[in-house]
Amino acid sequence: MSLELRNVTKRVGAETHIYPTDLKLEAGSFNTLLGTTLAGKTTLMLLMAGLERPSDGEIWFDGKDVTGVAVQKRNVSMVYQQFINYPHLTVFENIASPLRVAGTPSQAIKQRVESIAELLKLTPMLQRRPSELSGGQQQRTAMARALVKEADLVLLDEPLANLDFKLREELRDELPRLFADRHCIVVYATTEPSEALLFGGHTATLYEGRVVEFGPTGTLYRKPGDIISAQVFSDPPINIAKISKAGSEFVLGPQARWPVAERYASLADGDYTLGVRPHHVTTEKAGALPVVVDGKVMVTELSGSESIIHFTMGERTWVSQSHGIHAFKVGSDARLYVDMAQALYFDADGRLIAA
Repeated sequence: MSLELRNVTKRVGAETHIYPTDLKLEAGSFNTLLGTTLAGKTTLMLLMAGLERPSDGEIWFDGKDVTGVAVQKRNVSMVYQQFINYPHLTVFENIASPLRVAGTPSQAIKQRVESIAELLKLTPMLQRRPSELSGGQQQRTAMARALVKEADLVLLDEPLANLDFKLREELRDELPRLFADRHCIVVYATTEPSEALLFGGHTATLYEGRVVEFGPTGTLYRKPGDIISAQVFSDPPINIAKISKAGSEFVLGPQARWPVAERYASLADGDYTLGVRPHHVTTEKAGALPVVVDGKVMVTELSGSESIIHFTMGERTWVSQSHGIHAFKVGSDARLYVDMAQALYFDADGRLIAA
């Protein structure tokens, strides 16, 4: 069983919401759609579910063309960021509704509803109606209804966004395990790179209606195919700068220079683009190749475990992310260390230079 998008496009009037897309998701897989707001994640999910029809292209599921098949005839569950429940039904009946439609025996319904309710901490609320619940409880009810169905395709559109922090963290840990023994295809949309990394599986990076790249999540993070994918997969934003290679050195303007690693020695002299994630720009020396840069502090963000410093370096604005509390006054000078051993290098077309 697989879900396959073949050259799928979605236009609304003169606007293109999804550019030609080819994507194949396999049974038993957990897939993340990662992109900023308006990148096209929800539209792509609506196309997968059959709630929207593509302007061009085909959607195949389990070896069959389902492009024109109504959502009611597909075994699909979808959870939105905005919770949707039946207001006249109790929490128990809301969760049980897809099972009743499917003709599931009453005892099996009871067991499955109680099991999923326990997981989502809804057991004390099973006899309440949605109007008696908090927003987070209503969202959990909507999630429970989707999960209890055991659909072939489960679409989760930023479902944890409206939950309180503690429950969100618990469900982030639990979701992959919840689907581990199911044969379904799970698609999870998020704006947060940390969620994609936590879930593992496969990730598609989206940007302005385009699937930029798709592959194993860890590989995609460590070796993004191009600058756009690297930017989508970095929060705080990845630091970007134009550099040049001159003989045995890379040069970052007047700010810094460092030796060219052996794996890049064959590169021709010339201009390239450097990408450094913020956690490789720190207030203390770290890593295999720490290079000193001096900047002027613009903004500092302090938490109990880390410090984020936005600073200017010449005409560039960069971000540093360090463990611990490092207080810098706005406008002050800061000496920072960049671990160039962890840097990414891109060619003139923005493609990653493979090391």
